[in-house]
Amino acid sequence: MNQCRLVALLCATCTLLGACASDGGSKDPKDPYENLNRKVYTVNDVVDRATLKPLARGYRAVLPRFARTGVSNFFDNLVTPRSAVNNVLQGKPYAGGEDLFRFIINSTVGIGGLIDVASAAGMPEHGETFQETFAVWGIPDGPYIVLPFLGPHTMSDVFALPFDIWAGPWYHYDNSSARDKLRVLRLVDIRYRILSADGLLEDSEDPYIALREAYLQNREFRIYDGDPPESQEDEDLFNEFFEDD
Repeated sequence: MNQCRLVALLCATCTLLGACASDGGSKDPKDPYENLNRKVYTVNDVVDRATLKPLARGYRAVLPRFARTGVSNFFDNLVTPRSAVNNVLQGKPYAGGEDLFRFIINSTVGIGGLIDVASAAGMPEHGETFQETFAVWGIPDGPYIVLPFLGPHTMSDVFALPFDIWAGPWYHYDNSSARDKLRVLRLVDIRYRILSADGLLEDSEDPYIALREAYLQNREFRIYDGDPPESQEDEDLFNEFFEDD
């Protein structure tokens, strides 16, 4: 699950960023709008603490685990056709066909996607988006940006957002009353999934930097399907560790 990877990255990031956080004057070249981003981040955090976070906690307290899992499976299944299209656009037709078959199996045998039968049958979830497709096509990431209410993105991710929205199920669903209720439930479900990351952010010396680095690392992880190229900095750190040992 993508949220689990984000939590794992937050653990590593919060451990390694103590020195960086103490140097308030340092500037990261991938975050040239840091001052503005921090202000937007603060507003988002205030809104989240007043709305989504308490809703997600109440949702976790009231609904049993199997019901929450069913809701998460349902929403994941709805965006599987979009993932299939993006896999094909990225030159991965087999993964695209696998996503399409996942959607058929989970929508029928899995009772509308409430039960993830496909994963139990050995068909992995790919979860590709146009944001990842743009990156695979070689479109530059651009600067890191924090959007109001939408959180961390890169500039290329922002340009991909309309395509992801158009390819999602909500854009083509006409019943506005039911659609809006499902959207709210989806937001609560997403917020519930990342509740476990809250403590990591709060314990870090600089939650803004911790979230930024975790987001960018998780993004790279997804773009390279779990096998990102090792940077020279990572290789030097790895070699230095074993030399010291």
